[in-house]
Amino acid sequence: MPVAATQEERWTPYRHPQPKESPPELIVPNVIPTDERVWVPVDDNVWFRPLLFCVSRGYWMNLLKVRRAGVLSRHRHPLPVHGYVLKGKWRYLEHDWVATEGAYVYEAPGETHTLVVDPDVEEMITMFQVNGAMIYVDPDGKCLGYDDVFTRIDKCRAHYAQNGLGAEYVDQFIR
Repeated sequence: MPVAATQEERWTPYRHPQPKESPPELIVPNVIPTDERVWVPVDDNVWFRPLLFCVSRGYWMNLLKVRRAGVLSRHRHPLPVHGYVLKGKWRYLEHDWVATEGAYVYEAPGETHTLVVDPDVEEMITMFQVNGAMIYVDPDGKCLGYDDVFTRIDKCRAHYAQNGLGAEYVDQFIR
């Protein structure tokens, strides 16, 4: 239990420098951006919005936005994934649950699943923390491709260079 501090000490900021090896914190003021150019296209009517690319730990945080019904991707994760549904709903063909607005989803390492947005959903937005990689596979598990923190950064650089934000726009999200 900490020793009781005086009222003055409670309101006094830490007096010492932060560790020089510690990267700066990251604040994203408009998680759902007002500038549509921030959304990086993945497929027709499917985008992601970067929030953080942690290159030293190999994970990324992003929003996934979908404005159509259909199958988005079948993929496997070697590490856990965390999701929080901000708007709409989605499901996996391999499970009987539906992730609805306000739901938290934990995806176990090693699982393969097929993300689906049903026709009654006008728009879905979910925040995901993806650790490691997304390995895209066919129904029998044959590898069709992958995404990791570095391929996602590359996609952002190319998109932002093309749409006028500039390739370096992505740098603010890299830690």
